[in-house]
Amino acid sequence: MDTARSLLSLRTYGASHGSHAHDHFQALVGVDGVLELEIEGRGLRIAKGDAFLVSPGERHDFEARGGSRCLVLDTDLPLWSGCRTRPERPQTFRPLAQYLAQALAQDQPLAALHGPALLLEAWRPAGAEPRARRPIDWNKLAEWAQVHMRQPVTVADLANQVFLSASQLTQRCHEMHGMAPMHWLRTQRLAHARQLRDSGLAVAEVARRTGYRSPSALTAALRRFLPH
Repeated sequence: MDTARSLLSLRTYGASHGSHAHDHFQALVGVDGVLELEIEGRGLRIAKGDAFLVSPGERHDFEARGGSRCLVLDTDLPLWSGCRTRPERPQTFRPLAQYLAQALAQDQPLAALHGPALLLEAWRPAGAEPRARRPIDWNKLAEWAQVHMRQPVTVADLANQVFLSASQLTQRCHEMHGMAPMHWLRTQRLAHARQLRDSGLAVAEVARRTGYRSPSALTAALRRFLPH
């Protein structure tokens, strides 16, 4: 996502195993059944009324052997970085989530339009005081990323280097660079790849050094993200 967007939907999960990661926040709220999740090695269950916030870059495996429906919010709004993984006021949050799920099932357009903001309001702690913010040396973080380009790097890996949580880094990256951390990481990777190509290095060697699975994948990425 290049601009702040939010999409609220009602989704059905089945017994087929799924696995992915994305560059935005994803809030999951159980409506029916049980959704089994494994997030960066941590297992959890989302039953009716349960909720969990997946941070950008966190790989999560999921399946629902008996079937499951969840209210799902996909959003890159930086304000979600101030939220914990569970709603802080479940007694307020659950009735709202139940109403929104029913409204979406009945195709009520205002639920999809205003639901994301209402969910954020109910999820966040009431009257939270702002904290002093730790500075980020983006140049130093870029140098670390360059050294580790051959390896899979997550948002949590980046956040650990600057002593922040994944959600805090996500907010700061949006504020400073106008993009999610994984998008920022791709720009660093591709900028380095272009430098190597401009120095005369073969595309296959550049792909190997920057962690791309093939020369064609690197070439396509360079055309897409860093056009001349």
